[in-house]
Parts: sequence; structure tokens; C-alpha cells
Amino acid sequence: METPAPAKPRETLRTLPGDDVRQIMWRYQDRYDLQMLIQATRGVARGLVARLVARGARNSHEWTPEKNELLKAYDAAGITTCFMDPLQGGFIEGPKNLVLSLVALELAWVDAGAATGSLAGNLALSPIHERGTKEQRDHYMSRCVPPQPGEDRRVWRGAFSLTEPLPYVGVETGLLAGKVRIAEWKDGQEPLLQVDKRARFITNMGFANFTTVAVDTDDSRIKSSCMIVLEDTDPGTFDRGTPTHKMVHQLSSTRDPAFNMSVPANRIIGGYTVKDGCLIPNFSHGEIIEAVFRRTRVTVGIMTAAKLLSAVEPVIRYQRNRFRGAASVNPGTPRYDFGLQQKEDCLQRLVDIWATGEAAASLGMATARLFDELDPLEKEKARIFATQGIASGMAQMKAFRSIAKQALEFIALSAQPADRRDAARYDALKSDVLVQYLLLDSQANVLCPATKLWNTGHGATVMREAVSLMGGYGITEDCPGFLGHKWMDAQLEATYEGPEAVQRRQISMTMTNEVFLALFRTWIADLRGIAAQKPDVGACTLANAMELWLWTLQHLQGAKDAQGGKLFSGNRHGVVFPLVDALCWLLASRHQILDVLELERRGPENAVVAEGLTGLVNFFSDLCATQSASAAGESARICAELVYGYNATESCSADGCCCQEPAAAALEPFAQLRRKVDACLAGSRLAKDRAADALAQVMIPEALDYPR
Repeated sequence: METPAPAKPRETLRTLPGDDVRQIMWRYQDRYDLQMLIQATRGVARGLVARLVARGARNSHEWTPEKNELLKAYDAAGITTCFMDPLQGGFIEGPKNLVLSLVALELAWVDAGAATGSLAGNLALSPIHERGTKEQRDHYMSRCVPPQPGEDRRVWRGAFSLTEPLPYVGVETGLLAGKVRIAEWKDGQEPLLQVDKRARFITNMGFANFTTVAVDTDDSRIKSSCMIVLEDTDPGTFDRGTPTHKMVHQLSSTRDPAFNMSVPANRIIGGYTVKDGCLIPNFSHGEIIEAVFRRTRVTVGIMTAAKLLSAVEPVIRYQRNRFRGAASVNPGTPRYDFGLQQKEDCLQRLVDIWATGEAAASLGMATARLFDELDPLEKEKARIFATQGIASGMAQMKAFRSIAKQALEFIALSAQPADRRDAARYDALKSDVLVQYLLLDSQANVLCPATKLWNTGHGATVMREAVSLMGGYGITEDCPGFLGHKWMDAQLEATYEGPEAVQRRQISMTMTNEVFLALFRTWIADLRGIAAQKPDVGACTLANAMELWLWTLQHLQGAKDAQGGKLFSGNRHGVVFPLVDALCWLLASRHQILDVLELERRGPENAVVAEGLTGLVNFFSDLCATQSASAAGESARICAELVYGYNATESCSADGCCCQEPAAAALEPFAQLRRKVDACLAGSRLAKDRAADALAQVMIPEALDYPR
């Protein structure tokens, strides 16, 4: 009888993934300009930024000459200019959402304060970029480009002055104490405005020479709030204020400024009209910040994802070196070679950290790419509506009601096999700008706050795990990878551009959009198709969890609690906010799976990646299966609490069931779906075991490529 040949070992991760892998997963393998920018940014981050942190620059709240060197480094690397279009002195054409996300990831890989300082200059320009007049955009953005050889001018630096010095920091963006009134308005001349603004927690104020401020009207002749550009040379007071005593992000300059200045009305961002002797801003401050934050929240989420991914190598190194140096630990022994990695717990906890980081980065990068697709369509939508005389928000909402029907039709046609659908109708809808805009916009309205909420909220919690895996080293200033600093920094990122309740509120209002839900259903079908071809990535688990979430949403929209109160309403935060959290887990895991499939599909085209592609895909698939199980488990738990938790519990039966008839019968479909989710967890722990084993074998560099 022949002895069967031993099974071939399953290939797995050989080395930590490099740029070639990330270029494929995040879809910029064909963008040489981005690849060069990333290399330049990495040089700044792991050079000057890392040295500043290692030398204790974070111990000061002041903007020191040493920190000021960052601005010159950003200029030289092209970081300052990457937000501008070529006509304004930039070097990258088109939308910049993915560009800024990649830059943020590289800087935050070392220090989030450095990333924030870089992005804050773009944030100051964002109101002008999104809603400013053409003249305003060209004027300010071109002046923020570093001078070219032969030019004799300074680089303009900006700050975004939104939040007020209300009690307890004042993160409320809807309440404005800053005021604007008309100081002088001569016949036939442009009005002169008097702007009075005190702001709180404003980044870049230590060196900014202009700022975009949000103010409310203090004059019956000005009809709404607005945003205005102030320059440090304008008449009046441009007081940078005192430094904010932050515990985190000390490589960015944050102060509490005060302004009392006279400026011409042409500084109103987006311009204004005059009617019946009144000045009417074209955009209120709320309309402007809505356009700004729906994009810039993504980069903040990316910053936290960078922390998680950057923690992997330092933790592996610490685990392996933990016992070296002791007299009783000799080279060649398992204790010397593997250290803490002889034990399963530390490896499996690191798998969770890595899987979370991958899901967070996948969600953030996908959302950034989505906005790059959406931006040109949004401009074309505005042009079309302008020609049709559709200006107000209510008028646009009315116009989109009929367009939504066409969007739903397009989704239905897209789900059909190409040889069976009405090709002419499909092509017509695909080329319809307003239909395609609505499809992307319905996703962006959910994915942007989801990136901010899940990445920074859950990410900060998982970052604590990374610090704990470093033992006592994790809370020291010289911790490899600066993990203690990153853990603290993540707490601030969770409040940037609106705390978690703001993100949950937005998602709770947009996740019920009929176009989004129609797309959500197609995603479930797509995941089932993926599971049939590739059962090891957790796609079936995720599809079942998404179906459970959808059932729960539909149930809650029509259900009442034991006292007869409506469950699903905007102010019932105990219901809608947890359901939002459950959705975010699912969205992040879905995009993680899609990135691994992209790596598998495009990997053979890259010679560097192709050599170890099978092992890479196997390992990343195990991370997907692990994360899908976590996402499904967390989402199912939340859904079960919401579905059962508002029923009466007057008594429990002998078999331990507290759900009384007829409620139990009505909820049987939920119970069946929940059982499917649980049963589909089969294999997820085996995947986690495989990923943990890979972490004990993967090769890492001899030392971190930035100082401790």
C-alpha cells in the first residue's frame, strides 16, 4: 500500500507588505506621481518628524524654531503643494482626496500632530476650494504654493477658524459667537465689513497669515451666516492667542485666536448678491462646512488606521526580543528566537490589531477614491441645476426624487446579466450625470462619517491593545514606534471635525436612503458570489450579517417598545446610534475583502508582488476571515439587543426563554438569520490561528527605519 505524499505546506506571509502591495490594494499602481509624493513624504515623516519626536519636541506647547522646520520640509517634499491644481502651481491634476489620504497615512505613521499640521493648511483652503469664487480659489491657492526659483515672495499659510470659545472647548459648529456687520457702505461701492471673532482650538495659528472664519450676521442688512477670509495685514486686530495646552498632537500649532478686523465684502467665501439694500451671502457657514467636512473627515480616519498598521512591526520586534540579554537565554533556543511569540495569546491579539488596521485603511481609501469620482460629477450637477434654475436645497431635493427612481432602475439593471438586460437603457442611465451623481452621493453620505466614526472610535480602543502588547515599554517616551503617543493622539482624532455623536447622527439620517439600501442589497448578493468562488475570506459570514442588519432596520422602522413608543426615530439615539455602529463594522469588513480580491487579481502584473503572491493572498484572506467574524459577531449582538431588548420581560419560561408569544413567533425570521450568521463563523478561528502562526515566522527588518 502506497504511503500518501505529505500535504504541501500552505504558503503564507514571508515579509511585511511593501509599497507594491499597497499600490495595488489602494488602486494607485498606475499613478507614478502619487508614488513619488509618497516616497518624499515618507522621507520627511521618518526623518525630520521622527527625530523631533525622539528629541522630545512633543513636550512643548509652543511653536518652536525646531518645529517650524517642518513647514520647510513640507514645502520641499511637495506636501504643501499637492492640494493645488497645476494652474495654481500644483503638480497633480484632478481631485485630491486619495492624494491627501496617502499623505496623511505616511505622516501619521510616525506622528499624527505632524499630519494634522500639514492637513490643516488644506483645511483652511477647503472652504475656498469647495465654495469659493474662481477668483478666490486662484488667488489664495496660488499664494500657498512655495515660491519657485527666482521668485521673491513668502508662502502663505492658512488656518480654519470655526469653533468658538464656548464652555468645554466648544466643538459645536452650529453655534456662532463670531459676528459680522456692515461698517461702511457707500453708494456705488463695495460694502466694508467689520468682523469680530474669537476662536478656540485652531490649528496652524502659530504661523498662519490668513484664516477662514465662520461668523453669524449681526446686522439686519446681512441675511445669513457666512465664512470670510481674514489676512494678517488687514486693518484691526489679528491676535494669534495663547497656545492650547494639548496632551497630544504637539507637532501642530494650536492656539485660541481673536480677530477684530475690517475687510471688503469680496472676502465672503463664495461671493454675495445684493437685494433690496441687503447683502445676501451665496453660502451660509453651514453649507460651506458641510461641503468641507464630508471630505476632510476621511483623512482623519486614515490617520488612526495608520497608527494601527504602524504598530505591527514594533510589536513583533518587541515580542521576539523580550527575553534577549538575560544570562539564561541563549541564542538558538526557542526563548531567544521567539520570545513571547512562543505563546498564542500575544500573536492572536496582534492579529486583531492588524486586521482592524487593514479594515480601517480599506474603508478610508475606498471612501477617498469615491470622492475623487464624485467631485467632478458634483460640479457638473451644480452646472446643470444652475441652467435649470434649481438653486435652493429644497428645490434640489425635489428634483432628485424623480432622479432617484432612475437610479434604482440603474441598480436593478446592473444586477442583471449583461446579455439579458436592456443595453440601451442601461447605457443611457450610465451616461446620465445626475443619476451617477446620486448613486455616488448616497454612498458618500454614509461612508464618510462611517470612516470617521469607526476608524477613530474603534481604532482608538484597539490601539490600546497595541500599547498593552509592549508591556511597560508601551507607556514610555522612547517606546519603539511611539505607540504610547499614538494611542493618546487617537483620542483627539475621535473628536476632530465632530465627535462620535455627530457622525452617528449623520449616518442615521442617510443610511435609510432608498438608493443606498438598494446598493446595500446588491453588495450582499456580490458577497455571496465571492463566497462561492473564494470561501476563505469570510464573505458569506459578512453577507449573512448584512442581511441580518437589513432585517433589523426594517423591523425597527415599524416596531414599538413595550410601552408603545416608536423605536426608530431621529431622537431615539439608543436605537438608531447602535444600529449605525453595527453598519460601520460591516462596511469596513466589506472593503477589506474587496482590497484582497484586487490584490489577487492584479498581483500577477507586478513582478515584485507576484513572487510571493499566494502567501500574501492567503494571509490577507485569513485577516479578512478574522475581521469578518468580528464584524458579524458585533453587528449581530447589537441587532439582537435592539430586536429583543425593547420587549417586555414580565416572566421567563422554565427553559430559560424570556421572549413571550406572540413576540417569539414574530421574531422567528430574525432568529433564523442569526443562526445563519453564527453557523457561518465556521473556520474563522482556524483562519486566526493561521494568521497568528504567520506572525511568528514573518521576516522583519533588523531595525525600524525611523529613530526611537
